[in-house]
Amino acid sequence: MARVLIVGAGLTGSLCAALLRKEAPRPVHLTVWDEAGDSGGRMTTARSPYNPQSTVDLGAQYITCTPHYAKQHQSFYDDLLALGILKPLTSPIEGMVMKEGDCNFVAPQGVSSIIKHYLKESGGDRIFSAFF
Repeated sequence: MARVLIVGAGLTGSLCAALLRKEAPRPVHLTVWDEAGDSGGRMTTARSPYNPQSTVDLGAQYITCTPHYAKQHQSFYDDLLALGILKPLTSPIEGMVMKEGDCNFVAPQGVSSIIKHYLKESGGDRIFSAFF
C-alpha cells in the first residue's frame, strides 16, 4: 500500500487528500500533518465560547468562481452546492468588487465546513500536529 504524507490541512491539503483517495489506482494510506493540529488553515470558522451559534469566518468570508476557472472547477462547486455546503451569495458586501461573470458563494455552516467535507471524503479524520 502506498503511503502519502500531506503537509497542511487547509483547503489545498484537504482537497488533495480527497482527490488522492478518489483517483488513486490502488489503496493509499493518507496522513495529514498541520502545524496547528487542526484543519482549516487560513479558512477557519471561529465559534464564540459563550454562544456556539455565534460564528465568524476567518480568512475567507466568501468564495469567488471566476469565468477563467469555472469550466475546470465547476464540478467542485456543483458538488458543494448540492450538499448544501455552499450556497450563492445573494447580499452585497461593502467594498466587494464584482467583475462580469463572477459567481460568489458562502458556506452556511462556516467556511471550515468545506475543508471538513474534503477531509471526510479522504477517509482521514485525524490531523497530526507537526511543529516546523
